Amino acid sequence: MLHWMTTISIWMIPVLILGILLYGTLKRVPTYETFVEGGKEGISMSFSLIPFLVGMLVAISVFRASGALDFIVQSLHPLLSLLHFPSEVLPLAIIRPISGTAALGITSDLISVYGPDSFVGRLAATIQGSTDTTFYVLTVYFGAVGIKKMGDALKVGLLADLIGIIAAVIVVTLVFGMN
Repeated sequence: MLHWMTTISIWMIPVLILGILLYGTLKRVPTYETFVEGGKEGISMSFSLIPFLVGMLVAISVFRASGALDFIVQSLHPLLSLLHFPSEVLPLAIIRPISGTAALGITSDLISVYGPDSFVGRLAATIQGSTDTTFYVLTVYFGAVGIKKMGDALKVGLLADLIGIIAAVIVVTLVFGMN
């Protein structure tokens, strides 16, 4: 069974691309020219995103280097202890909506310090997989298409991240228990 799944996985993308090209050719779409035009649009889109990415990276660096993140973690430690939420994971919960790369670094650090089979390691991995980079998504995609008012999308995205974190704590606690 595993052999079949591996074979299907390997061939899925090439078959999909071939199918799209054949469908386009049958519909008399100039597939190569359309592909090149899409590539041009992708490159111009990439250049237009650079200012938004630079701004986001600078903001993250200032937030971490200023000590604001450490201050927040220390201030919330008593409340987090009552909720049985390890304060070591709070920086991940705060940074994850902002930057996937920074969150991955925090997750990697937590797993290397506490181990992959610890409650902290499992919780960090689950939070990493069950939340999104809301600010990054809004900044890049809304900025790329020129949307200026993103308040409602931000609220819903952050609410979804909070629910993802709460669900991660509940699931990890129920499945693995507290270490």
